[in-house]
Amino acid sequence: MPKRSDLKHVLVIGSGPIVIGQACEFDYSGTQACRVLRAEGLRVSLVNSNPATIMTDPEFADATYVEPITPEFVELVIAREKPDALLPTLGGQTALNTAVALHESGVLDKYGVELIGARIDAIRRGEDRQLFKEIVARAGGETPRSRVCRSMDEVRETAADLGLPVVIRPSFTMGGLGSGMAHTGEDLERIAGAGLAASPVHEVLIEESVLGWKEFELELMRDRKDNVVVVCSIENIDPMGVHTGDSVTVAPAMTLTDREYQNMRDLGIAVLREVGVDTGGCNIQFAVHPENGRLVVIEMNPRVSRSSALASKATGFPIAKIAAKLAIGYTLDEIPNDVTLETPAAFEPALDYVVVKIPRFAFEKFPGADPELTTTMKSVGEAMSLGRNFTEALNKAMRSMETKAGGFWTTPDPDSALESTLEALRTPHDGRLYTVERALRLGATVAQVAEATGGMDPWFLDQIASLVELRAEIVAAPVLDEPLLRRAKRAGLSDRQLAALRPEFAGEDGIRTLRHRLGLRPVYKTVDTCAAEFAAKTPYHYSSYDEETEVVASDRPKVLILGSGPNRIGQGIEFDYSCVHAVMALRAAGYETVMVNCNPETVSTDYDTADRLYFEPLTFEDVLEVWHAEHSSGTAEGGPGVVGVVVQLGGQTPLGLAQRLKDAGVPIVGTTPESIHLAEHRGAFGAVLAKAGLRAPAHGTATSFEEARGIADEIGYPVLVRPSYVLGGRGMEIVYDEATLRGYIGRATEISPDHPVLVDRFLDDAIEIDVDALSDATGAVYIGGVMEHIEEAGIHSGDSSCVLPPITLAGSHLAQVRRYTEEIARGVGVRGLLNVQYALKDDVLYVLEANPRASRTVPFVSKATAVPLAKAASRIMLGATIADLRAEGLLPASGDGETCPTARRSRSRRRCCRSNGSARRPARAWTTCSARR
Repeated sequence: MPKRSDLKHVLVIGSGPIVIGQACEFDYSGTQACRVLRAEGLRVSLVNSNPATIMTDPEFADATYVEPITPEFVELVIAREKPDALLPTLGGQTALNTAVALHESGVLDKYGVELIGARIDAIRRGEDRQLFKEIVARAGGETPRSRVCRSMDEVRETAADLGLPVVIRPSFTMGGLGSGMAHTGEDLERIAGAGLAASPVHEVLIEESVLGWKEFELELMRDRKDNVVVVCSIENIDPMGVHTGDSVTVAPAMTLTDREYQNMRDLGIAVLREVGVDTGGCNIQFAVHPENGRLVVIEMNPRVSRSSALASKATGFPIAKIAAKLAIGYTLDEIPNDVTLETPAAFEPALDYVVVKIPRFAFEKFPGADPELTTTMKSVGEAMSLGRNFTEALNKAMRSMETKAGGFWTTPDPDSALESTLEALRTPHDGRLYTVERALRLGATVAQVAEATGGMDPWFLDQIASLVELRAEIVAAPVLDEPLLRRAKRAGLSDRQLAALRPEFAGEDGIRTLRHRLGLRPVYKTVDTCAAEFAAKTPYHYSSYDEETEVVASDRPKVLILGSGPNRIGQGIEFDYSCVHAVMALRAAGYETVMVNCNPETVSTDYDTADRLYFEPLTFEDVLEVWHAEHSSGTAEGGPGVVGVVVQLGGQTPLGLAQRLKDAGVPIVGTTPESIHLAEHRGAFGAVLAKAGLRAPAHGTATSFEEARGIADEIGYPVLVRPSYVLGGRGMEIVYDEATLRGYIGRATEISPDHPVLVDRFLDDAIEIDVDALSDATGAVYIGGVMEHIEEAGIHSGDSSCVLPPITLAGSHLAQVRRYTEEIARGVGVRGLLNVQYALKDDVLYVLEANPRASRTVPFVSKATAVPLAKAASRIMLGATIADLRAEGLLPASGDGETCPTARRSRSRRRCCRSNGSARRPARAWTTCSARR
């Protein structure tokens, strides 16, 4: 069935600001959709309020509206653009709810706009709890006993009938918002009250508890010919009771029998057909009783979901891209598989590897937050890994988390006995896998651990127990010989883990030296969607200690770009934006781009973003091996191999690897590791400022309480204290007295000469200023933008509203900001991006800090000024000058973000997690509705 000829113009709704449960996976989905629709010759209009997204770049839509995603604003866009159709299934729950509201208010009928991707009745059937329950019954399935309630009286009556505990699930919400498990009457009142308030339709489902059952998900797609494919099965390692977004998951499902899987598959397809999703994808969640095998359907998302991005990256099957094509009339058998170029999308993916996803939490940012994992999602990001077996994938995923613990045995064991360790397992929490391993190592049986965890499947526990046995063998072995080392590496153990078990090697460098001497290096396999039945044409790789590598040699000059890893507070989608822009710019400049990242939510880990993708942990060992594989494959063909590695765009993660990589012979391009240290080290940076005659708040560095107290007494309270080398203000506090300072130093467990605490005089009532700039090897500086914070001093820059250009700063202040920024760029030796934060107090400008890397504000400034700073920075890192980029048109021919006319006309405002839009119209692509003003 060919593409529909009656559709000429499609409006796509994005997902808006990043929130828990709805993160940058929808930027990935929306970007794919916009690309596909434009490639099919359709005009695309886009509404999305998040400037940090790739999809809001001008080249991805014909008209982009950076406006609030509300029915009122979307109606204004529809009135102006007059699209033929609205595609709401790729923007998460926000887009879906907005589409439903537009339909119910008659707006779609008023303007003759067709809803594509999912019919309104299908959305209602999938999202309305009572309707969905009836549909599952008609499909021959079963749901947990439940009742839809619209008042607290109905909630109490239902709970009395079902008996506690019960699960509470609001309708039309995402991320488990407002949901929970009620064990007591008090829980019921609190959770159900919040759920009714969270539901747009003021209803909740009160459901019998399936706590402890095994949880599974299926990703399915269906076309208008009734072709259905099951893209991927996903199993949660944590049993029911933990939100799937907070659970460790594995694909494909590991513990289902063939009959159980076929029953689940048949029921999923029957439900999909009964709901009526016929031009797109959906996600269905199931629970299976661990003893009798009873299968129940939990819920369905009649749209591309958070799990869809994970399934896409796990299989190489681009769900969002195919969903967009199905929405405009194609069928699965007409859509080619991009990876093989030989099979259609109607062929279900087959996996000959294992994928593990682990969620990333931010409880360290909020010490008062409840760390218990429940049915309400709390994770802020995730990392994914691929391996030839489960333990390999698990260990790689654990070291991808970029926490203090880099996998089992890399941090000191807690001082706990078996009984208390088993007791700790009874409450789901971040890092529970470490507690599982500890319990098994202390002598617990698999059955004991399964009981303590409330239902973790013994198969997964047996896998972790095998690692405990391997650990004992490694510790006891007289010699770490080649067969044992190979077994350890095939189980996914890192050099760091092995060094922790064998201290005679004096760290992971010693293990690496031994490994290389024995000829043990990873090979790189390819994700091909078909378990090697057909050759893959897309270089999407993962490492394994297997026999044969699948990296294809190339003689083009290569650049490795290191991503930012799992999202967390302070390091999120903004850094992926910069990485993707670097890929675009360097590919256009003739380089072969190689992306290294482990975040399945991002555009950078789309297999067709860079020329090559390595889904690998961002650790020294893993990055070094990727560099070796790519450099060797290039020089073997007579080419230059890898000419540079970009560490400046992925936030603090790659910056932390820069010096070790350079010491290992890896060519770091852009700002050197020495210059990075110069900016990060307070004493060295203070010397740069002093030499240039620039002011900074009185400050000092301390490695003990006594030193910190002496500094505070000298410079005066209040003081700002923080660790060195951190991102997002982690561990930062304003301290007003000695007692509070003593408490802070007592909590700073990692304080040392190499990791001192920074103590600064805190400037009350100051105006904070953010600057993003570029600097090249000639010393030229381009000011990308000067932002004035609206909130008072003491609010982190990532949480402060700001305005560009500044409103209250005088011309003399701006001139001073320019001079200071130029002096810092030259003094530090920046080659690429630089972010500087200032404070203006009593007409005196103070330098707070400088970061020689991409900042969170780069996407905002780039969108507000229509100048792609990250693209320009990547070219500068590889040797281009600002003058070159002006001549090419990548930067303005004259002026910059502080002086050029376009910037002076802009009045863009950024808030933490949301943008209120832009009043300027760069080119013809980024527009706003004048009616809102």
